[in-house]
Amino acid sequence: MTCGRLVVMHQSDGAEEERRQPLVFFDLETTGLGQSCDIIQLAAVSGGHSLNLYVIPRCRMQRGAARVTGFRVRRQKLYLHRQLVLTNSLREVLVSFIAFLQMLGRPLVIGHNSRRFDCRLLARALDELDLRAEFESSISGCVDTLPLAREMLKSRCLQSFRQESLVKELLGVDYKAHDALEDVRALQALYSVLQPTPELVWRHIFTLDTMERKAAVTAAKAKVPSEMSGQRPLLELFRQTVRVTESKAEGNDDKLKGS
Repeated sequence: MTCGRLVVMHQSDGAEEERRQPLVFFDLETTGLGQSCDIIQLAAVSGGHSLNLYVIPRCRMQRGAARVTGFRVRRQKLYLHRQLVLTNSLREVLVSFIAFLQMLGRPLVIGHNSRRFDCRLLARALDELDLRAEFESSISGCVDTLPLAREMLKSRCLQSFRQESLVKELLGVDYKAHDALEDVRALQALYSVLQPTPELVWRHIFTLDTMERKAAVTAAKAKVPSEMSGQRPLLELFRQTVRVTESKAEGNDDKLKGS
């Protein structure tokens, strides 16, 4: 396994052939943790290639997010740890990200906890700017290293599967977390140490469409109990009616027997 590549070995005509699948590690920094928050920073890395872009968000920074990331917006300018940073429009950032992916030849896009957070925000932004089709045609799929690591390291009984904790546990280093560029560099190093098999990686691949379909199914399943709870008064009334009917029938039977 080499950084930035998924190596698949297979037999063909008695000789081993190697097919290399490019890997891109990406991360977002946002105004908060909700699905309605805005993107502030998008970073990606593949081997020695990297991309790091900033956006002025349209909504206010949540205090907790500002404290953790160091981002501040003042007079329509973005500051990181009190240093002014150059910004682009959200469209420019997404178009640049797509161009980065296309340059690498339909890579797998890898993130930590990306299925539940980063990819959902990314999908919303792509839809808003009508760029989803272009993005999806530029990649082979997405992989979330959180469930991947949980499956690979389940025998180690780790207390946390946060990226910082895994990097500390497996690489023995601390790094500047909550900066998207530092996060993706650390994730690339972590992935290189994990060395998941190609078969395991392919089992964890998802697309923006399958991610959303699974979320919709989960939401539908969660909704069933609440809908059923709304029907409980009707169900209870039905049960009471049945009990009353049964007791009346038993009473009539007793009268007939006594006559």
